[in-house]
Amino acid sequence: MATLLLLRHGRTTANADGGLAGRQPVELDDTGRAQATAVGERLRAVPLAAVVTSPLIRCRQTLELALPQAAPVVEDGLIECDYGSWEGQPLKKLAKEPLWPVVQQHPSAAVFPGGEAMAAMAARAVAAVRSWDARVTAEHGPEAVWLACSHGDVIKAIVADALGVHLDAFQRIVADPASVTAIRFTPLRPFLVRLNDTGGDLAALVPPPVKRRRRANRVADSDAAVGGGAGASR
Repeated sequence: MATLLLLRHGRTTANADGGLAGRQPVELDDTGRAQATAVGERLRAVPLAAVVTSPLIRCRQTLELALPQAAPVVEDGLIECDYGSWEGQPLKKLAKEPLWPVVQQHPSAAVFPGGEAMAAMAARAVAAVRSWDARVTAEHGPEAVWLACSHGDVIKAIVADALGVHLDAFQRIVADPASVTAIRFTPLRPFLVRLNDTGGDLAALVPPPVKRRRRANRVADSDAAVGGGAGASR
Protein backbone atom coordinates (compact mmCIF):
# COMPACT_ATOMS: atom_id res chain seq x y z
CA MET A 1 0.00 0.00 0.00
CA ALA A 2 0.97 3.65 -0.33
CA THR A 3 2.82 5.60 2.36
CA LEU A 4 1.00 8.37 4.20
CA LEU A 5 2.86 11.40 5.53
CA LEU A 6 0.89 13.21 8.23
CA LEU A 7 2.03 16.81 8.52
CA ARG A 8 0.90 18.94 11.42
CA HIS A 9 0.50 22.62 10.62
CA GLY A 10 3.15 25.07 11.81
CA ARG A 11 2.90 26.98 15.08
CA THR A 12 0.01 29.41 15.35
CA THR A 13 -0.70 32.48 17.41
CA ALA A 14 -2.94 30.31 19.62
CA ASN A 15 -0.14 27.77 20.16
CA ALA A 16 2.16 30.58 21.21
CA ASP A 17 -0.41 32.14 23.55
CA GLY A 18 -1.49 28.87 25.18
CA GLY A 19 -5.03 28.94 23.84
CA LEU A 20 -7.25 26.23 22.37
CA ALA A 21 -7.82 27.27 18.77
CA GLY A 22 -10.21 24.53 17.74
CA ARG A 23 -11.86 25.48 14.47
CA GLN A 24 -11.24 29.19 14.82
CA PRO A 25 -9.42 30.85 11.89
CA VAL A 26 -6.11 31.35 13.72
CA GLU A 27 -3.08 31.78 11.46
CA LEU A 28 0.57 30.83 11.58
CA ASP A 29 2.88 33.12 13.51
CA ASP A 30 6.43 33.95 12.39
CA THR A 31 7.79 30.76 13.93
CA GLY A 32 5.09 28.70 12.24
CA ARG A 33 5.83 30.21 8.85
CA ALA A 34 9.53 29.44 9.29
CA GLN A 35 8.64 25.87 10.31
CA ALA A 36 6.47 25.43 7.22
CA THR A 37 9.22 26.66 4.94
CA ALA A 38 11.75 24.36 6.60
CA VAL A 39 9.59 21.25 6.28
CA GLY A 40 9.06 22.14 2.63
CA GLU A 41 12.81 21.86 2.10
CA ARG A 42 12.73 18.40 3.63
CA LEU A 43 9.79 17.37 1.45
CA ARG A 44 11.40 18.57 -1.76
CA ALA A 45 12.96 15.17 -2.49
CA VAL A 46 9.68 13.30 -1.93
CA PRO A 47 7.45 12.76 -4.99
CA LEU A 48 3.93 13.21 -3.64
CA ALA A 49 1.12 11.48 -5.49
CA ALA A 50 -1.52 13.53 -3.64
CA VAL A 51 -1.77 16.31 -1.07
CA VAL A 52 -4.88 16.72 1.06
CA THR A 53 -5.59 19.14 3.86
CA SER A 54 -7.89 20.14 6.66
CA PRO A 55 -9.99 23.10 5.52
CA LEU A 56 -8.69 25.36 8.32
CA ILE A 57 -6.47 28.25 7.29
CA ARG A 58 -3.46 27.26 9.40
CA CYS A 59 -3.13 24.02 7.44
CA ARG A 60 -3.63 25.73 4.09
CA GLN A 61 -1.01 28.35 5.00
CA THR A 62 1.43 25.61 5.98
CA LEU A 63 1.06 23.93 2.59
CA GLU A 64 1.29 27.22 0.69
CA LEU A 65 4.72 27.74 2.24
CA ALA A 66 5.90 24.13 2.31
CA LEU A 67 4.59 22.98 -1.07
CA PRO A 68 3.88 26.08 -3.17
CA GLN A 69 3.56 24.03 -6.39
CA ALA A 70 0.99 21.64 -4.93
CA ALA A 71 -2.77 21.86 -5.39
CA PRO A 72 -4.10 20.49 -2.07
CA VAL A 73 -7.53 18.89 -1.95
CA VAL A 74 -9.62 19.88 1.07
CA GLU A 75 -10.73 16.90 3.15
CA ASP A 76 -13.33 17.76 5.79
CA GLY A 77 -12.55 14.54 7.67
CA LEU A 78 -9.18 16.02 8.66
CA ILE A 79 -10.58 19.15 10.32
CA GLU A 80 -9.73 19.82 13.96
CA CYS A 81 -11.98 18.43 16.67
CA ASP A 82 -14.96 20.67 17.40
CA TYR A 83 -14.24 21.75 20.97
CA GLY A 84 -17.53 23.64 21.26
CA SER A 85 -17.56 26.27 24.00
CA TRP A 86 -13.95 25.44 24.88
CA GLU A 87 -12.66 27.01 21.68
CA GLY A 88 -10.67 30.20 22.12
CA GLN A 89 -10.17 29.74 25.84
CA PRO A 90 -6.80 29.57 27.63
CA LEU A 91 -5.63 26.06 28.40
CA LYS A 92 -4.82 27.12 31.96
CA LYS A 93 -8.48 27.96 32.50
CA LEU A 94 -9.72 24.78 30.80
CA ALA A 95 -7.45 22.66 33.00
CA LYS A 96 -9.73 23.56 35.95
CA GLU A 97 -12.86 22.23 34.23
CA PRO A 98 -14.32 18.89 35.43
CA LEU A 99 -14.10 17.57 31.87
CA TRP A 100 -10.33 18.15 31.68
CA PRO A 101 -9.27 14.93 33.50
CA VAL A 102 -11.63 12.98 31.26
CA VAL A 103 -10.00 14.47 28.14
CA GLN A 104 -6.56 13.59 29.45
CA GLN A 105 -7.21 10.14 30.94
CA HIS A 106 -10.35 8.78 29.26
CA PRO A 107 -10.71 10.74 26.00
CA SER A 108 -12.93 8.10 24.40
CA ALA A 109 -15.67 9.27 26.80
CA ALA A 110 -15.08 13.00 26.29
CA VAL A 111 -17.79 15.04 24.59
CA PHE A 112 -17.10 18.77 24.43
CA PRO A 113 -19.96 21.07 25.49
CA GLY A 114 -21.69 22.20 22.34
CA GLY A 115 -19.08 20.35 20.27
CA GLU A 116 -17.83 16.96 19.16
CA ALA A 117 -17.02 13.70 20.89
CA MET A 118 -13.33 12.80 20.67
CA ALA A 119 -14.33 9.30 19.61
CA ALA A 120 -16.29 10.76 16.71
CA MET A 121 -13.30 12.89 15.70
CA ALA A 122 -11.06 9.83 15.71
CA ALA A 123 -13.51 7.73 13.70
CA ARG A 124 -14.00 10.25 10.90
CA ALA A 125 -10.27 11.08 10.69
CA VAL A 126 -9.25 7.42 10.46
CA ALA A 127 -11.97 6.76 7.88
CA ALA A 128 -10.75 9.72 5.81
CA VAL A 129 -7.08 8.68 5.67
CA ARG A 130 -7.87 5.02 5.03
CA SER A 131 -10.19 5.98 2.17
CA TRP A 132 -7.59 8.32 0.66
CA ASP A 133 -4.84 5.74 1.08
CA ALA A 134 -6.83 3.11 -0.81
CA ARG A 135 -7.56 5.64 -3.54
CA VAL A 136 -3.93 6.72 -3.90
CA THR A 137 -2.76 3.11 -3.97
CA ALA A 138 -5.30 2.19 -6.65
CA GLU A 139 -4.40 5.18 -8.83
CA HIS A 140 -0.62 5.41 -8.29
CA GLY A 141 0.51 2.01 -7.03
CA PRO A 142 1.84 0.67 -3.72
CA GLU A 143 5.06 2.68 -3.93
CA ALA A 144 3.22 6.02 -3.94
CA VAL A 145 3.68 8.57 -1.16
CA TRP A 146 0.97 11.07 -0.28
CA LEU A 147 0.59 13.79 2.33
CA ALA A 148 -2.20 14.94 4.62
CA CYS A 149 -1.92 18.17 6.61
CA SER A 150 -3.96 18.23 9.79
CA HIS A 151 -3.98 18.97 13.53
CA GLY A 152 -2.37 17.57 16.66
CA ASP A 153 -5.28 15.65 18.16
CA VAL A 154 -6.37 14.38 14.74
CA ILE A 155 -2.89 13.06 13.95
CA LYS A 156 -2.56 11.48 17.39
CA ALA A 157 -5.89 9.69 16.90
CA ILE A 158 -4.78 8.34 13.51
CA VAL A 159 -1.49 7.14 15.01
CA ALA A 160 -3.31 5.41 17.88
CA ASP A 161 -5.43 3.54 15.36
CA ALA A 162 -2.33 2.56 13.36
CA LEU A 163 -0.68 1.22 16.52
CA GLY A 164 -3.80 -0.72 17.47
CA VAL A 165 -4.08 1.03 20.82
CA HIS A 166 -7.22 2.37 22.45
CA LEU A 167 -8.07 6.03 21.99
CA ASP A 168 -7.63 6.42 25.75
CA ALA A 169 -3.86 6.06 25.16
CA PHE A 170 -3.63 8.72 22.47
CA GLN A 171 -2.54 11.46 24.86
CA ARG A 172 0.77 9.57 25.20
CA ILE A 173 1.52 10.37 21.55
CA VAL A 174 3.23 13.63 20.54
CA ALA A 175 2.76 15.50 17.27
CA ASP A 176 4.65 18.80 17.36
CA PRO A 177 3.95 21.71 14.99
CA ALA A 178 5.35 21.06 11.50
CA SER A 179 6.27 17.48 12.42
CA VAL A 180 5.95 14.59 9.98
CA THR A 181 4.55 11.19 10.90
CA ALA A 182 4.64 8.33 8.38
CA ILE A 183 2.22 5.40 8.27
CA ARG A 184 2.14 2.55 5.78
CA PHE A 185 -1.18 0.70 5.64
CA THR A 186 -1.19 -2.92 4.45
CA PRO A 187 -3.98 -5.49 3.98
CA LEU A 188 -3.08 -7.05 7.34
CA ARG A 189 -2.03 -4.12 9.55
CA PRO A 190 -0.67 -0.56 9.48
CA PHE A 191 2.98 0.15 10.24
CA LEU A 192 4.12 3.32 12.00
CA VAL A 193 7.27 4.15 10.02
CA ARG A 194 8.10 7.56 11.50
CA LEU A 195 6.64 9.56 14.42
CA ASN A 196 6.87 13.28 15.22
CA ASP A 197 9.85 13.74 12.90
CA THR A 198 11.10 17.32 12.88
CA GLY A 199 14.48 16.86 11.20
CA GLY A 200 15.01 13.45 9.61
CA ASP A 201 15.63 12.53 5.98
CA LEU A 202 12.16 12.24 4.46
CA ALA A 203 13.47 10.99 1.11
CA ALA A 204 14.30 7.73 2.87
CA LEU A 205 10.55 7.10 3.26
CA VAL A 206 10.07 6.63 -0.49
CA PRO A 207 9.93 2.86 -1.18
CA PRO A 208 12.50 1.75 -3.77
CA PRO A 209 10.65 0.26 -6.76
CA VAL A 210 13.61 -1.97 -7.73
CA LYS A 211 12.88 -4.34 -4.85
CA ARG A 212 9.47 -5.23 -6.22
CA ARG A 213 10.94 -5.91 -9.68
CA ARG A 214 13.62 -8.15 -8.20
CA ARG A 215 11.01 -10.20 -6.38
CA ALA A 216 9.10 -10.60 -9.61
CA ASN A 217 12.25 -11.80 -11.36
CA ARG A 218 12.94 -14.36 -8.67
CA VAL A 219 9.42 -15.72 -8.95
CA ALA A 220 9.71 -15.94 -12.74
CA ASP A 221 13.02 -17.85 -12.49
CA SER A 222 11.54 -20.27 -9.96
CA ASP A 223 8.39 -20.83 -12.01
CA ALA A 224 10.45 -21.59 -15.13
CA ALA A 225 12.41 -24.27 -13.30
CA VAL A 226 9.33 -25.92 -11.88
CA GLY A 227 7.53 -25.84 -15.20
CA GLY A 228 10.15 -27.99 -16.91
CA GLY A 229 11.69 -27.18 -20.29
CA ALA A 230 15.27 -27.44 -21.43
CA GLY A 231 16.72 -26.52 -18.03
CA ALA A 232 14.61 -28.91 -16.01
CA SER A 233 16.61 -32.04 -16.90
CA ARG A 234 19.92 -30.60 -15.71
